[in-house]
Amino acid sequence: MSSPSQQQLIHYLQTDLGVSEKAIDLALRLQQPLQGSLHILLWQYGLINIEQLGKAIEWLMTERGETTSKE
Repeated sequence: MSSPSQQQLIHYLQTDLGVSEKAIDLALRLQQPLQGSLHILLWQYGLINIEQLGKAIEWLMTERGETTSKE
């Protein structure tokens, strides 16, 4: 089961970046044994492009910044 922050990332990837559910499912299956970051795995396997990767990283940094500033 994924964490709430990973669920938020998945929602962002699907709704804002248009990443398919199949691509997300594949990356999640690959993530388990490799323990890699979802967005990096999607990029490594060509399921998102470099622009989408950059946007995902920016989104993650923003989310982490908001979480940190709320505490």
